[in-house]
Amino acid sequence: MKNIKTLICFIILTASAVYLSSCVKDKLTTTYTLYKPVYKNKQEVLQSIKSNAPTPLIQTGKLFKYGNYIFVNEVSKGVHIIDNSNPSSPVNKYFISIPGNVDLAVKDNTLYADIHTDLIAIDITNPHAVVVKKMLQYVFPERQYSNGFIADSTQYIVDWIKYETKNEQDYLENINRGVPISVFMDGFSSSQANTGSTKSVGVSGSMARFTIVDNYLYTVGNSTLSSLNIANTNNPVVENTKSIGWNIETIYPLNNKLFIGGQTGMFIYDITNAADPLFTGSFSHACFRDPVIADNKYAYVTLRSMGEQGACWNGMAAQRNELDIVDITNLSAPALVKIYYMAEPKGLSKDGDNLFICDGKGGLKVYNAKDVMNLSLIKQIKNITPFDIIVQDGIAIVVADEGIFQYDYSSINNIKLLSKIVVSRN
Repeated sequence: MKNIKTLICFIILTASAVYLSSCVKDKLTTTYTLYKPVYKNKQEVLQSIKSNAPTPLIQTGKLFKYGNYIFVNEVSKGVHIIDNSNPSSPVNKYFISIPGNVDLAVKDNTLYADIHTDLIAIDITNPHAVVVKKMLQYVFPERQYSNGFIADSTQYIVDWIKYETKNEQDYLENINRGVPISVFMDGFSSSQANTGSTKSVGVSGSMARFTIVDNYLYTVGNSTLSSLNIANTNNPVVENTKSIGWNIETIYPLNNKLFIGGQTGMFIYDITNAADPLFTGSFSHACFRDPVIADNKYAYVTLRSMGEQGACWNGMAAQRNELDIVDITNLSAPALVKIYYMAEPKGLSKDGDNLFICDGKGGLKVYNAKDVMNLSLIKQIKNITPFDIIVQDGIAIVVADEGIFQYDYSSINNIKLLSKIVVSRN
């Protein structure tokens, strides 16, 4: 019996040794995923920009309301035009293909949109047949991509080809060419009406990098603020560009002031001289994503954790998710008065005493903000993951990961869903 046991143990040990030996001999194969940019001549792309049939929403981005229309960016692809004459039954009408687009604004039937590093003015008087009227080159020279990829600025990237390789050398040689995500996409980036006297200026969301005040379009890049004269709407002219800091993400106008959100603070500029914004004051905070809106007394700043991949992450600052309320009665010295902790705050808006916050995974939250020291939660809508909002005339237009949702808040204690256009999951 003892010999039989010894023989069994020997067989088991031998089999184990053979198995382990075979594992050591096996070669581990890694598959790398890369993307290659597809370029086209700029003139060819500009000539192809027109009104197309509606397409499904896939990855929604920036939001803009103009008259009875909602304009929604399809990240890096173009702009959806939605007829919102009846908010209970919006109709996806057209799609304007604009490669590299992430921001937009509208005035007097002219749509302003970025196309990679350039700006275009599109006449949308006839939405069935839009026409590109002007292109300004290098308005956004700071446009950046991950992994150090630098695009050919003499052409436009119109697509990305995905491919896989098992060749490590191929991967190392091409990794900097495979980055179809631009940092400008997350400035994602109020909804109060702009301060211009004309009624033909639309309303932007709080995640916007574009805003219009009277005859000027203001845009922010990663570190710059540009002032464009749009008195002739189809012929924008850059009059001023100035450096204003780093990691700038959003812009919001109020009472001849621009409130600019960056990853390290809020910056206030006076635009009494519209062509030459003048720095007035700032409020600094740790490194977070930072949309901002304001009323006559307070600025409302949402700070969202970026994790260890944040552009200004220093490995030491505690990452938090919160709403900061800042007293701006003294514009040269804004002062923090209250902090409210949130789940994942992004875009926000305010109508009277009602404060709307897109809290990401925490849903849409509506507060009574009459007493900023004691915000009172009125409603929390948990079945969406919102990131920006426009509130106006009792209607809230919300852009979420799941699509576009509209709510009737005319009775603030009885907020009702009016309609939704869901994103395509195919």
